[in-house]
Amino acid sequence: MTAPACQTGRVNTDFAPKTRLLVTGAGGLLGREIMRLAPHAVALTRADLDITDRGAVDALVRPGDVVLNCAAYTAVDAAESDVDNAFAGNTTGPAVLAAATAHVGARLIHVSTDYVFAGDADTPYEPADPVAPATVYGRSKLAGEEAVRAAAPNAQIVRTAWVYSGVNGDFVATMRKLERERDTISVVADQHGSPTSAADLAAALIELTTRPDAPSTLHTTNAGTATWYDLAVAVFEELGADPTRVQPCDSSAFPRPAPRPAYSVLAPTVWNAAGLTPLRHWRSALTDALSAATR
Repeated sequence: MTAPACQTGRVNTDFAPKTRLLVTGAGGLLGREIMRLAPHAVALTRADLDITDRGAVDALVRPGDVVLNCAAYTAVDAAESDVDNAFAGNTTGPAVLAAATAHVGARLIHVSTDYVFAGDADTPYEPADPVAPATVYGRSKLAGEEAVRAAAPNAQIVRTAWVYSGVNGDFVATMRKLERERDTISVVADQHGSPTSAADLAAALIELTTRPDAPSTLHTTNAGTATWYDLAVAVFEELGADPTRVQPCDSSAFPRPAPRPAYSVLAPTVWNAAGLTPLRHWRSALTDALSAATR
């Protein structure tokens, strides 16, 4: 795959004739982008497959398959009081997929999150850095990683962060909506991460399906660092709106059931060293995402 692939959203989706790409969570934000770029893949929404059902998973997975698991419980605040469902979606389901793929000789790529870290660092997190999740969501995702490694040592885990498409209720889509509805908005300026285009992440994951030799744990996000305030300002600028309508505030202005990490930038060192295509800067990706979203 050439370097422009992740920058344009175009990827080479040719697979060996006997290889199937199965995408769990195909109805979600990331899954939809993967299916757009790889329409030959088998789309598995929640209605199609309960990933916690070992019998159903065993009946589906064949030798040689590549299973790309985008299914997850992602309601970070709700997870604080909905612990059983969070662990079912983020731990039990991945464990079932890992066991099933290992049993038949298939391959699993599992998508995880920056929330497995404490969020109190001041330099980007490497894959081998100590984990210390501060939320139920983060703990359930970490337990899912551990279950995948235990059942399928050849699986690959990809941590990412701040994923958006610009449609369907994500942060960028919300900023688009609020720009139309409000004169000013307040956005937190004390949380740092790397905004990541779902289209760019999807292209990266599809590339990884061709690289079973890549490391077992990788980080991939769009390059660069921003606060939510920075991202909101950039959205307003892209829309041709006055960016001064976005007002910075700190996290105390928006108390949430689940604490957000102050710093969750993920280092792409391992991804890049493996020869996988580096993702472009988040600002360039945002331009393209908003262009696609507003067509």
